[in-house]
Amino acid sequence: MPQRTVQTGQDWDSVNVGKSTLSRPKPKTNAALSSLQRAGLVSAEKRYGAGGNTSAHSSTVMSARKLEETDELKHSKVDKSLSVAIQQGRMAKKLTQKQLATAINEKPQVISEYESGKAIPNGQIIVKIERALGCKLPRPAKKASASSSGGGSSQKKVGAGVKAGATRGGPPKRR
Repeated sequence: MPQRTVQTGQDWDSVNVGKSTLSRPKPKTNAALSSLQRAGLVSAEKRYGAGGNTSAHSSTVMSARKLEETDELKHSKVDKSLSVAIQQGRMAKKLTQKQLATAINEKPQVISEYESGKAIPNGQIIVKIERALGCKLPRPAKKASASSSGGGSSQKKVGAGVKAGATRGGPPKRR
């Protein structure tokens, strides 16, 4: 019978992970460092921002983009009058937040956020709540833009010079 050698697939020799077995003397002076560099045993690199506590990607000057971002960056929240109106309308119908949410096909957290004033106003959700409660709710005030506030006399009127009965951009009105 021939003999077979069974390989177990394991190597039981010791392995050194980390420091090498040869310890090289570390240069203590600049002259010793330069001589080892010339011999090719040591390489020294200048690292950008080494030893500092600041990020390499941060800059000290403000860019134009950051200057533009100093505008108001907050989302508009639900007005207090709207949240109180939703609560009062829901209580008048004797509904819980969960029942109102299922009636408008939304999550109960949405109703909770609207009533606490933390939600970002969404016109579609407000219309759904109005229909479910059967009452009109106060709408959030629109922000005044810089173009709408002005003298008014320099602005062109929309209907000026158009025949009566004709709508702008379409056929004449039906009677």
